[in-house]
Amino acid sequence: MYFRRLEDLRVDHDKTQIQIAEYLNLNREVYRRYEKGIREIPVWALLKLAQLYGTSTDYILGLTDNPSPPRA
Repeated sequence: MYFRRLEDLRVDHDKTQIQIAEYLNLNREVYRRYEKGIREIPVWALLKLAQLYGTSTDYILGLTDNPSPPRA
């Protein structure tokens, strides 16, 4: 499944695919495949990216248009 917001969030935060791959402890090619929807993104990586970008997993997945994380 293709999640356009993965690339948008990365670019908005002035990060490269290499930087995000290193943050996730992955090869850049693996991360690129997540961005392009060639590979499914694992839950652990989705959670780390939501934390990094200060947003919700629902926003990354396109389930909401509100980028603010939910309040506890």
